[in-house]
Amino acid sequence: MNAADRQRPPAGELYLDHLAHFVPDLGAAAAVWEKLGFAVTPVSHHNVSGKPAGTSNRCVMLGEGYLELLAPTMDTPNAQRVRDRMKRFVGVHLACFGTPDAAAEHRRLADHGFEPEPLVNLERTVESGRARFNVVYVPPERMAEGRIQYCEHLAPEHVWRQEYVNAGFGLSAVFVVADEPAATAARWGRFAGLLPRPREDLVHLECARGEVRIGRRQAIEKVLGDCPPAPALAGYALSCSDPDAFAARCSKAGLKVQGNAVRLPPALGGAWLLESPA
Repeated sequence: MNAADRQRPPAGELYLDHLAHFVPDLGAAAAVWEKLGFAVTPVSHHNVSGKPAGTSNRCVMLGEGYLELLAPTMDTPNAQRVRDRMKRFVGVHLACFGTPDAAAEHRRLADHGFEPEPLVNLERTVESGRARFNVVYVPPERMAEGRIQYCEHLAPEHVWRQEYVNAGFGLSAVFVVADEPAATAARWGRFAGLLPRPREDLVHLECARGEVRIGRRQAIEKVLGDCPPAPALAGYALSCSDPDAFAARCSKAGLKVQGNAVRLPPALGGAWLLESPA
């Protein structure tokens, strides 16, 4: 089975599909990954209902999930509005659950008071064709930690193109900073239909693939190092076959490494925890 065929979750299940870094410069952000030997996709522009959405991306495709580098499209009418909004959130500021049925998630979120926006059909043109998604957004005040959403992949073969897949790496967790972890975990549990489970200093919500880890700032700093104040997304866990070897590679590339935690430069923002596959 190729990478694209593994990305759509089974009926009734969720994956941690992708996270996004909001960045001021796509080239500078991609260069951090490329220096570490990762393939990064070319620039692609988003469209909603056939019109420019005001954002562009480059992506780091993994064997499981992916990381998006997201920036304003400079020559679109709403570029300044997007730029102003994103300035406040440079770093990891988007977490997306992968679902096989975005319409069903939209109905469930409405039933639970999250007031989702109308279902969006998002597209972007890539070298091999047109990547298409059904996306569910909720108002920012409903999930204050970032842009938390759902995505249904309609053409995963145009997202996980084999020449850009970085095999051996996977997206395994996102870290959420909270002043009241129990209450925050309960809200994320309602949003995702997942059961929160305390584990040491954090609360975990496990998807069929990947998980959300929620804790107070001091608890997450023990894992990742410095992290922003609540409410926020602090960083994420990357799984790889040899975390120690990859940590050494990061250190050699000039990134700040403490144990298996990697502090990312301002071009990306946030932090990684390197861990072995589950």
